[in-house]
Amino acid sequence: MSIFRKLFFTMALVSALAIGGFACEEKGSAEKAGEKIDEMVEKAGDKIEDAGDKVEEATE
Repeated sequence: MSIFRKLFFTMALVSALAIGGFACEEKGSAEKAGEKIDEMVEKAGDKIEDAGDKVEEATE
């Protein structure tokens, strides 16, 4: 891919994210629920990682 094409896609992505950020200043109930789900998934992932670490330590 040429440098100009990469630059174009990068600029388009940055522009889209900037416009989206300005358009969504207030959090709706769906966004709040999504954030809670993200937090729960992250905590679950951390617990799974901790369990994997314990198993790894036990097998050493």
